[in-house]
Amino acid sequence: MKNNLTYGILIYEQVAELDFVAPQQVFAASNNIIGEGRVVTISQSTNPVRGIGGLNIIPDYSFDTAPDLDVLLLPGTAEVDEYALGSEQTIDWVKAQYDKVDYMTAVCTGTLILQKAGLLKGRKATTHWLLMDALIKDAEIKEMPEMRYVRDGKIITSQGVSAGMDMALWLIGQIHAPDHSRMVRKILQYDPAPPYTAEV
Repeated sequence: MKNNLTYGILIYEQVAELDFVAPQQVFAASNNIIGEGRVVTISQSTNPVRGIGGLNIIPDYSFDTAPDLDVLLLPGTAEVDEYALGSEQTIDWVKAQYDKVDYMTAVCTGTLILQKAGLLKGRKATTHWLLMDALIKDAEIKEMPEMRYVRDGKIITSQGVSAGMDMALWLIGQIHAPDHSRMVRKILQYDPAPPYTAEV
């Protein structure tokens, strides 16, 4: 695969910020090491959208003006039904990207966007534990609730929020090399040691 990659991130009203900001930092750091490539945000229009945590985001491109992508990331949100799944324009655009990209990835309930687009039929997938029932009830999908991220062909799904960072690090290791991914992880000082994980 070429080094000069364009990573596209779908954003929409009430998107969960960490779902896309964490992978965006991985992709950006990877591009910085290589010395080329870009990460862009894409929405129905270039009007600002507000994330679920209150962050205001100005998309780089609309669906009509977006460049060709190598990787597409679909983040989730708690209100994915209203703000993403309910938009036929969004679902149609995601469907159209499938044959164009090398990898289509999803974080958290972004997996449900792939499901709505009909792109998970006959595939293995995962999502946030709170929404796993949506996959379990779909006989055409093999749900994998214990897996932090799952690859099936060109589609990679991941569990909730922070799992997107693990998925992104794995992906750049596949695209470039595991050592490249290890360097990105080191640069980002990603070495999870969350507090209060054990009773004291």
